[in-house]
Amino acid sequence: MLNSRKRGDETKMLNVETYVTSGVGTGGKIRVKYEDFYVEEIPLIQPSGRGPNTWIWMEKKGRTTLDVLLDIARELSLPRWRMGFAGMKDKMAVTRQGICISNIDPEEVKGLDERLHNVKFLKITRHEKKLRMGQLVGNRFRIRIRGVKPSAKEEAESTLQELSKIGVPNYYGWQRFGTPRANTHLVGKAIIFGDLKGAVDLYIGSPYEDEPEDIKEARRAYDRGELEEAYELMPPSMRYERMMLRRLIREKKRGDLTGESYARAIQTLPKPLKRMFVHAYQSYLFNKVVSERAKFGINKYIPGDIIVDNQQHIIHNQEPRKLDEMIKRFEAHPTAPLYGSKVPLATGKIGEIERRILDEEGLTLDLFKCDKMPHLGSHGMRRPIRFKIWDAKVETADDGLIVEFSIPKGSYGTSVLREIMKKEI
Repeated sequence: MLNSRKRGDETKMLNVETYVTSGVGTGGKIRVKYEDFYVEEIPLIQPSGRGPNTWIWMEKKGRTTLDVLLDIARELSLPRWRMGFAGMKDKMAVTRQGICISNIDPEEVKGLDERLHNVKFLKITRHEKKLRMGQLVGNRFRIRIRGVKPSAKEEAESTLQELSKIGVPNYYGWQRFGTPRANTHLVGKAIIFGDLKGAVDLYIGSPYEDEPEDIKEARRAYDRGELEEAYELMPPSMRYERMMLRRLIREKKRGDLTGESYARAIQTLPKPLKRMFVHAYQSYLFNKVVSERAKFGINKYIPGDIIVDNQQHIIHNQEPRKLDEMIKRFEAHPTAPLYGSKVPLATGKIGEIERRILDEEGLTLDLFKCDKMPHLGSHGMRRPIRFKIWDAKVETADDGLIVEFSIPKGSYGTSVLREIMKKEI
């Protein structure tokens, strides 16, 4: 058990080592203020104004999407499953996105945002269908980078020009692993290996050095086995730790805590969060594969690669020259595995990398069935190692630059910023 931890070396946490562009970078800082990092969802569907479901276009600041939805559910006395959204958005930012509440009249939610912390409802309308995860084109970013080098504008423009030609490495950003406490992938690893107590211990206990003192005290109490004291000390803002603690306290009153007790504690969490644990570990491993695969070039075919088209279908029986042409035109992409029980692995030297990373972690693909919590298991999939960027521009601003760009859904703006700034962020 780790009693005190720092956030750690960011390169190590992200499992990322490789840059694909040639510049020296702008340097600088992001997220000095929430307003420095603005993200707006690019919708796939516009609500029709008719139907039984209420769609809300909202702005939030310093909040996770899931926290806002839980607050709305509480205020309306509704179950969380009545809420829908297309994608999670950054916490350390100002973001705009669509959410949905099924089978409710728009009049019932008007003015609700006045009771929510750092949330504004910008538009409320009806639609026939619910909003589902993934129903978006992508996201538009407007980022202020402060304290940059004198040549920063030229550096940023040159990097964006390179990225527009070869693509952006499709790394998972810090948000995938939890911020500021980036350990969700470690929780996921414990679940995969069947250590459910270890997973819960990592999530509730193991304080990080730079966490607030009241949270550290609560985590230390948990590490001592003082569950009720940990619950009393844990601030209300730590709602997920408190959910798990409440369950463990009830379980302990029935007798000694067992593996089933810890499984039930994990089960108390909202579905998107508990599924995030295994996904985060898959993402951590994916980043490592991409970091090594990128050394061969992300815009070319390497023998043994598994290539997908823009609909994520694997391309079979195509000659290498044709694959290279398709990759150059962004019609196809090399992939890396989100490891799972049924994911195909590459062959040749790329396949050797993918199998070596499994071996280094002591993994087999079957472990991703998560035998002790099979509903959290994953078949895995192939994911492109790069993504396309569009509508990119740079302008000078007080104390730095403002960079704007759009990227597809499921991709991370921090992957673009990492190439521009040439530093871990």
